[in-house]
Amino acid sequence: MSTNPRPPVLVGVDGSDSALAATRWAARSAKLRGLPLRIVHACVLPPIQHPTTTASQARWVEALTENGQHIIAEAAHAARVVAPEVEIVSCHEVGTATEVLIEKSADAHCVVLGHRGLGGFRDMLVGSVAVALTAHGHGPVVVVRGVGDRPPRTEGPVVVGVDGTPASEAAIEYAFDEASMRGAELVAVHTWLDIAFARAWTALPWDSDWQDVVDDETVLLAERLAGWQDKYPDVRVTRVVAHDRPVRALTDAAEQAQLVVVGSRGRGAFTGMGLGSTSQALVHTAPCPIAVVRPPAEQRR
Repeated sequence: MSTNPRPPVLVGVDGSDSALAATRWAARSAKLRGLPLRIVHACVLPPIQHPTTTASQARWVEALTENGQHIIAEAAHAARVVAPEVEIVSCHEVGTATEVLIEKSADAHCVVLGHRGLGGFRDMLVGSVAVALTAHGHGPVVVVRGVGDRPPRTEGPVVVGVDGTPASEAAIEYAFDEASMRGAELVAVHTWLDIAFARAWTALPWDSDWQDVVDDETVLLAERLAGWQDKYPDVRVTRVVAHDRPVRALTDAAEQAQLVVVGSRGRGAFTGMGLGSTSQALVHTAPCPIAVVRPPAEQRR
């Protein structure tokens, strides 16, 4: 194991094309940040239904280890093609993908996953590994998505969803840092139509000045971004205040983006993100990689 104290970019691999795309994305990110890349493969021993010997169990472990090493070697090759200068370390573990990645995320800069996979990572198709990592892991989780068979874009803006909660604040910080590192524009999206507002719709006078609502939400967004714009003066920011659902607004903004960033849970239109609302919808449908960012432990309730 490397003794390098720099936190690695961690990628989970299982031999699928999706995992290789995630590896290439993770390798580029590690290169930009000057961090090592850690490639992790997890496998689960099959259930034993009949009496077996220690020798036969050892053969199972040996076969799984050999397969795992092949998968890791293939991923390492893919990483070296796009980022030959990046330090690569690898890890093959016996256990579920979720358990292994949660444990390994403790000293990682972020965890990167493909949006679908095989073997231990096959549940990524429904986002269960990503959900578990956003709930119990350490640090941001990036699910690498593309459009059709095309690889994820490496150009375009970084998009962030903003709602003013601690989770949103953590997402804003991560998004600014990513935009600065990539030399990209940041598009900050804030929606003001949520469940509570919709229920109050009929209580508002028919002649309500909706422009006042837009103005208030625009000021709120500006306040949320002000300190970060001072910290990252090199990042050009476009603000989007949308009378829309957050998933649709973020998906529209992400059409030409290289990354979309959301908090793991939120308030109003973003409520329940950690359990499968906005972030889970984007894991399924986003046209680009999506980063789900948890707030620091001291900020979580």
